[in-house]
Amino acid sequence: SGKQLNILYRISHGEFKLIAPEMLPFYRDIHDHLTRITDLAENYRDLIGGALDSYLSVVSNRTNDIMKVLTIFSAVMLPLTFIAGLYGMNFDNQPELHYEYSYFIVLAIMVVVAIGMLMFFWRRGWIGSGPKRESERMKEGERLVE
Repeated sequence: SGKQLNILYRISHGEFKLIAPEMLPFYRDIHDHLTRITDLAENYRDLIGGALDSYLSVVSNRTNDIMKVLTIFSAVMLPLTFIAGLYGMNFDNQPELHYEYSYFIVLAIMVVVAIGMLMFFWRRGWIGSGPKRESERMKEGERLVE
């Protein structure tokens, strides 16, 4: 539309001799209308671009939250999988396999490891409403600065 504005400007200022002088005010009016419409279109384009950026930011935050949950789940399951894999091997030379309470001991170790990791993540503020998260600490820091 920049080319259209340029042509209309030239027409409205009498650069083309084929246009009658009494028609020039009408072309100036058309030029003004086109200028306003062009400005509105640019403003709406910027507004839509901002809305798109906001939407993409929200989607990115949701994706980050989902990835955080999956990562925490994987981190909790990793040592449990290792323990289950270790004791799932069929070796006779594992002395703890022959103890009467070895199954319950290994199960208790797995529960303690899982709870310990969940507590670690909770204290870091990564799950639940545990101790203050870093974003909350930042907000408090901003309040102190003000």
